[in-house]
Amino acid sequence: MRTAKKPLVQMSASMKPFFALSLVAALALPATAFAKGDAAKGHEKAKQVCGACHGENGDKPLQPEYPMLAGQHQDYLMKALKDYKSGARKNAIMGGQAAPLSEKDIEDVTKWFSEQKTSLHVIEK
Repeated sequence: MRTAKKPLVQMSASMKPFFALSLVAALALPATAFAKGDAAKGHEKAKQVCGACHGENGDKPLQPEYPMLAGQHQDYLMKALKDYKSGARKNAIMGGQAAPLSEKDIEDVTKWFSEQKTSLHVIEK
């Protein structure tokens, strides 16, 4: 039983600036630095599964109503593919395309598309 109000971890005065700097550096990293997946493997899988409709790099959809995947956030793309795969999001074509993808395939493909250059932009009012 603890009786004194001592900190659980004691840090020397020389370590405090290092800890603070490390914390600031970690918070400054973009979320993509922690993203899962292998973009090179994702590129190969995207050519096989996604390229015919969305373009190899996700920037040239076959039809105007097909979404541009290049430059989209990886977490958004992962959620969409998982929802198509589970049936939570309904689309006969995408459900069929997502069904055979493994968790690793989804991580890889979404990593690839999220790293591609895009012409997507915010329209200024």
